[in-house]
Amino acid sequence: QVQLVESGGDLVQPGGSLKLSCTASGVSLDSFAIAWFRQAPGKEREGVACIMPYGQADSVDGRFTVSRDNAKNTVTLQMNNLRPEDTARYRCAAYPRPPDTSYVCFDSIRGGMHQYMLRYWGEGTQVTVSS
Repeated sequence: QVQLVESGGDLVQPGGSLKLSCTASGVSLDSFAIAWFRQAPGKEREGVACIMPYGQADSVDGRFTVSRDNAKNTVTLQMNNLRPEDTARYRCAAYPRPPDTSYVCFDSIRGGMHQYMLRYWGEGTQVTVSS
């Protein structure tokens, strides 16, 4: 069982930056593709970014960058120029095994059916963008 834990959420002013982290205990994340999603109250879940085990990454918004540090067993989501509409609970998720292609990873964050292949989810960390 893979237990993912997110951290780094905070209250930040518009235009500010945050760095979220996704870690796991008892398992190495370096063989997992990790996706970030967010959900605001009353809204549907939406994909943010995804990164393959070997580092190929994609995000739906150029303000967001996903990266991984296997030595620290961490996947990081760097968010810049934050806006009030970025307010949401951010969660990381992992597939049970590495996707055959990056298409699976990138399709997932764009509303594709591959998002339902994600098996392991963290509880999330709250990001609030407000002045």
